[in-house]
Amino acid sequence: MNPKPTLRDKKKEATAYALSQSAFELALELGMDGFIVDDVVQKAGYSRRTFANYFSCKEEAVAEYFMGNISKEDKNILLTGLSPDATPLDALYNLLKLQFTSEFLYQLRQFVSLANQYPSLEPYILSVFRRLQIAAQQTLEQFSHGRYADGYTHLLAGAVYGAFVPILDGRLNVMLPGEAQDEHSGAMSFDQYLNSMFAYLRNGF
Repeated sequence: MNPKPTLRDKKKEATAYALSQSAFELALELGMDGFIVDDVVQKAGYSRRTFANYFSCKEEAVAEYFMGNISKEDKNILLTGLSPDATPLDALYNLLKLQFTSEFLYQLRQFVSLANQYPSLEPYILSVFRRLQIAAQQTLEQFSHGRYADGYTHLLAGAVYGAFVPILDGRLNVMLPGEAQDEHSGAMSFDQYLNSMFAYLRNGF
C-alpha cells in the first residue's frame, strides 16, 4: 500500500507542476527556440536552482506537464467505483475516460505538434507515453490482485496506449472531443475510436 503523501510531497509536486506548466505555455507561445530556462523560472516565480532540482532542461520540463494529469485520488475513486465482476479491460476503459479528457488530449496533440517542429522534443514523446502506460499498468495490477497471468496488464496497457500515438500525430483521422465535424471531413469521433479499439480487445480482430 502506497504511503499517504506528506505536505512536503505535495509541495514538491506543486512546484514541479508550476515549472512544467510555465515551460509548456512558453513553448506554445514562443516555440522551443523562443525561450530559455530563465524565462521559465521567472514566469513560474521560482529560482533557476529550484528548476535544476527538478529538471535537466526545458524540454524535460515541457514533457513533465503531461505526467500529473491523473491523481492518486482519482485512481482510488476509479478502483472503488468498479463492480466486483469488472475485468481489467473495464478498469482500463474507465481509466482512459478519466485520464484522457478533451483538454488533456488537445494539449497532448499540441505537444506532438511541437515535437514535429522541434527535434529536441522528439525523445520525450516516447517518455510521456511510456510513463502514462506504466501508471495505467500499475493501476491495473492494483485492481487485479494477481488474478491474471504475469504480463497480461503489460499487454493491455501497451496495446491501448500505443493506439493513441497515430491519433495525436495525425496518421489516423479521429476527431478529438470538442472539435467540430466540419474541421475533420470523414473523421470518426474519439469515443467511436475508443469503443472500436476496446471491441477488438474484447472480441478479437
